[in-house]
Amino acid sequence: MTNKSTDFAKLLDDTQNYIPQVGDAVNGIVISASKAEVKIDINGFMTGVVRGRELYYESSDYSHLKPGDEVEAIVIEGENENGDLELSFRHAGQEKTWQNLVDSFENKTNVMVRVTEANRGGLLINYHQISGFLPVSQLSPENYPRVSGGDKNKILEKLKSLIGKDIEVQVITLDKKDEKLIVSEKNAWQERQKDNISKYQVGDFVDGVITAVTNFGVFLSFGDNLEGLIHISELAWQRIDDPSDLYKVGETIKAEIISINGPKIFLSAKKLINDPWQNIAEKYKIGESYKGTVIKVNPFGLFIELDEDIHGLAHISQLALATGQKIEDRFKAGEAYDFTVMSVEPNEHRLGLAVKQEKKA
Repeated sequence: MTNKSTDFAKLLDDTQNYIPQVGDAVNGIVISASKAEVKIDINGFMTGVVRGRELYYESSDYSHLKPGDEVEAIVIEGENENGDLELSFRHAGQEKTWQNLVDSFENKTNVMVRVTEANRGGLLINYHQISGFLPVSQLSPENYPRVSGGDKNKILEKLKSLIGKDIEVQVITLDKKDEKLIVSEKNAWQERQKDNISKYQVGDFVDGVITAVTNFGVFLSFGDNLEGLIHISELAWQRIDDPSDLYKVGETIKAEIISINGPKIFLSAKKLINDPWQNIAEKYKIGESYKGTVIKVNPFGLFIELDEDIHGLAHISQLALATGQKIEDRFKAGEAYDFTVMSVEPNEHRLGLAVKQEKKA
């Protein structure tokens, strides 16, 4: 009897020592489950109950519980009026969610988040009950707001169109203590596109559809959801002020890959066109005069169109301005004047001009 009494006393002592405290995580077996409450058996010694707002099904682990299921919960209060521990799935789900984010951050794996709000800086997102931020700079090419002229209202309008959507991202900044979560859709997109990009190399020709026209160039979609940029300097051999003068969204064009830098692909359209500067010396000779149209007046000189393909520069020192005379007072865009060719550099695509001066009698 003495040994049995000792064993029973030890058992009671162990049980008392086991009683979980507020904030502890406990594992148990579901006794009953309804929309109102879930009762859990904890090691056969005590019962816990989850009810009210703590029935927060953020994890699929808690969505369809039935008797016999093993679950984890967090103690939020000691014994209640019925002698049960008050437990929470909401807090337990949050712990699981944070752990998933830690795993994504450390292993650079993708997770799905939902866009809840938008501002000019980016998107507010939710990963289950945890809020975070997706900066504009971290959007994928598909969702990046390319707006001609950088109109902030139009950019915000484009961002707002993403509210309510689920997008795939990678965690790039995570701080549980400060509840700071920053994600990148671009990194997740890059990870998915690695195999597609590896199929291409510099010098390949592609056919694509123009998806955006900006003041710095044209974006071209090609292949299996890939996108490249044709910079304004690679659109044509002549000088271009506005790419929208030449290209429109939806047009199909051919381009050559000139650079691949990780996920960034750069293209050229002008490389598929014969370079008009190769025979420039036969067309425009140094010392000869030609009619040219001013296409732009700058403080340092004039941009001159000699023909559709060849543009030249007349420096302010070559314009024969009178003392104190302003360049814009004498020359106007759209007007034609006679210019003398001063220099020709075919490889650099440069042609220097001077305004033709009338000979004095």
